[in-house]
Amino acid sequence: LSSLIPHTNNHGRTKREAPPSSPSSHTHTQQQQPHTIMATSLAHHLTTTPLQWALGGWTFFLLENVLLSENRTYLLSRLGDDTYHAIYGTCSTLAMGSVAYGYRRVRGAPPLLLGAVPTVGGKMVSLVCLSLGLGIISQMTPKLQIPVEYYGSVGKTTTPTPPPEEHVTNGPMESSETNDTVSRGWKVRCPFDFTDKKQQPHDGHVPPLYGVERISRHPGLWSLAFLGLGNAMLVPSLPQRVWLSMPVLVAFIGGAHTDSRYRRGMGGELPKEYDDMTSNVPFWAMITGRQGNVLEVFKDAVEEVKPLNAALAVGAAGMFVWRRGRGGMKMPVR
Repeated sequence: LSSLIPHTNNHGRTKREAPPSSPSSHTHTQQQQPHTIMATSLAHHLTTTPLQWALGGWTFFLLENVLLSENRTYLLSRLGDDTYHAIYGTCSTLAMGSVAYGYRRVRGAPPLLLGAVPTVGGKMVSLVCLSLGLGIISQMTPKLQIPVEYYGSVGKTTTPTPPPEEHVTNGPMESSETNDTVSRGWKVRCPFDFTDKKQQPHDGHVPPLYGVERISRHPGLWSLAFLGLGNAMLVPSLPQRVWLSMPVLVAFIGGAHTDSRYRRGMGGELPKEYDDMTSNVPFWAMITGRQGNVLEVFKDAVEEVKPLNAALAVGAAGMFVWRRGRGGMKMPVR
């Protein structure tokens, strides 16, 4: 009978007991729950809106450029030059707008891959990438030089001397005295050297390759790619890192597609000799021997570097990594 009568507590309320659970079921739940939560969290972050914005804006920009430029001839014949460029400009503006808005959505968004301070390896990769990006840009500008210069030169002056008295009746005799003179001082010059002698013709012809052209056929695209990749190594946010790394894909696909169009005479030209000696991927033509002996090629490339431009670029990259690499980055409140 006691088993049929419900138990009551001190206040007269019925006390119900929960059905017992099996030990194996309880143990299984404890073992599976952390893994299930982790997998669910990872799947959520991979399909979350910030990561979609990180990929979507750049993908839209890349696709609209490839599709419109690939069908350039057909669209020009059907729409006309003005309408085609109006559509192209509108689509490019919308694409870049989505890229900019995407960065606002991904900045500091979870999941976070690193702690507050980037790793040493990340800092080193960032320094190399930023130095390459800023270095390529610096070599595309006029050569920098110190605006003041100290000069010293040795010259010769000729002083005429009067003829002796015994030669006066026979006419003046030319006589002179030569002395060495030394001139020293400071002079002001333009901080930009627009007459860089390295860019002048050699033996009556301009060298086929010079400067950043040795590195890549598309130095502008790859400088942006290196800058983005260098910044990506210093941020802990996965969506933000993806957004900053996407210019690498844009440079690779966009540069290859431009080369393909130019080889077919669409929108430009790519001479075969220049095509054979250069590459889209940075340094690939140099290390594969397309430009000649690898050591000689790198030696020539170093001699063609604008030293003050490169020094400022590397210094700026180092300062940026030093400041951002200390951590303490403020994340936006969401």
